[in-house]
Amino acid sequence: MPQTNQLKRRLNLLQATAINMIDMVGIGPFITLPMVISLMNGPYFLYAWLAGAALSLVDAMVWSELGAAFPKAGGSYNFLKEAYGKDGAGKFVSFLFVWQTMIQAPLVIASAAIGFASYFSYLVPLSPITSKMLSGTVVILIVILLYRKIEVIGKISVFLWCVVILTIFCIIGGGLFHGNFLSPVKHINDGLNFNFAFVAALGFASVKSVYSYLGYYNVCYLGGEIINPSKNIPRSMFLSIAGISILYLLMNISVVSVIPWNIAKDSGFVISAFMEQLAGSTAAKVVTCLILLIAFASVFSATLGYSRIPYAAAVDGSFFKIFARLHPTKNFPHISLLFLGAIAFIFSLLFKLSDVISAILAMRILVQFVGQAIGLLLLRKARSTAEFPYKMPLYPLPVLVAITMWIAILISTGATMIIAGLIAISTGSIVYFIKTKVSKQKNIPYE
Repeated sequence: MPQTNQLKRRLNLLQATAINMIDMVGIGPFITLPMVISLMNGPYFLYAWLAGAALSLVDAMVWSELGAAFPKAGGSYNFLKEAYGKDGAGKFVSFLFVWQTMIQAPLVIASAAIGFASYFSYLVPLSPITSKMLSGTVVILIVILLYRKIEVIGKISVFLWCVVILTIFCIIGGGLFHGNFLSPVKHINDGLNFNFAFVAALGFASVKSVYSYLGYYNVCYLGGEIINPSKNIPRSMFLSIAGISILYLLMNISVVSVIPWNIAKDSGFVISAFMEQLAGSTAAKVVTCLILLIAFASVFSATLGYSRIPYAAAVDGSFFKIFARLHPTKNFPHISLLFLGAIAFIFSLLFKLSDVISAILAMRILVQFVGQAIGLLLLRKARSTAEFPYKMPLYPLPVLVAITMWIAILISTGATMIIAGLIAISTGSIVYFIKTKVSKQKNIPYE
């Protein structure tokens, strides 16, 4: 579909890294911190955060090769299409990705909004109804805030990133100056038996920790808006993962140096309780407000990136063409943004956070993470290495490790979530073949 406007490359390395990092942090680490401790049930819970960092780093190598080679809006949509053939299976696989994005992207947005409402109840007790009303309101406010030019959004992202870093530094500093900071590290192996039970617990806990790292690839969805993408896309991902991994580990160590792990695992507001113990109720309320702002920032970043995926597919003629429309004056895909925001609003009223986290991973792993890792193997075999500005070290070992780890995470989400993911893939397949048949009969693109 011809466009009168095109996306502009206006986001620099700092802005791209900020967008990644605020998407990664969000409410995730504050909500999942006690979940991870509870699942591991021991001081060795830190290994789950190291496992999440390792998977993110290895997978980022896959994203970096693909993102630098195909720096377009939509990220995985373009990667899958290129890998499996623009005129062959690539059309089908990339459609499946967009289809599952129309379900899982609103789930990601809703999860952050639900987490926001959950943590807000520390300040003001909420009934189930008022909690749902608040989470829905968060989604609406995010859509309103994103309804503007990309260069303005880049500046907003840097501001929100500063809030994220400041908050985590406050938490780390609290433990560093008032707690026995090194104690959790010294006792990390207390009671540890490296057996099947530990491996199984690590798998289940890693589902939660990996969720808190998701977002390091957000820059790939904005590939058409990144300055010097062949260098800045990989750099922004590795900078994001390195920075967030260190901050997560230090934050976890800080918290359990003040609140013992066997108490922290049962706390619904562990960071607020941590700050209250250190500096009183007023300080706890202040840090809670900062966490809420971080959660808001995460919804902001995630919604921004995901809104480019249906747009990219529609521009390419592979998805419903209404999503290819850009705002006439602000030059952003407003139909895509409004649609995803509307679905996320509905999801925020329907689901619980714990269910959403597992559903997000189960739905994405096969088509997106594993699919594009295998796709990179196919591309590297079929094309010259000169076509890949970024080349991972020790290729293809990181790709094979990423595939193995993602399959292990998928199994850990449980049978119910795996079945739900397969149902989403099956319904998407049915829609694809029906639309393809209708389009051939009418000799028209998707409408």
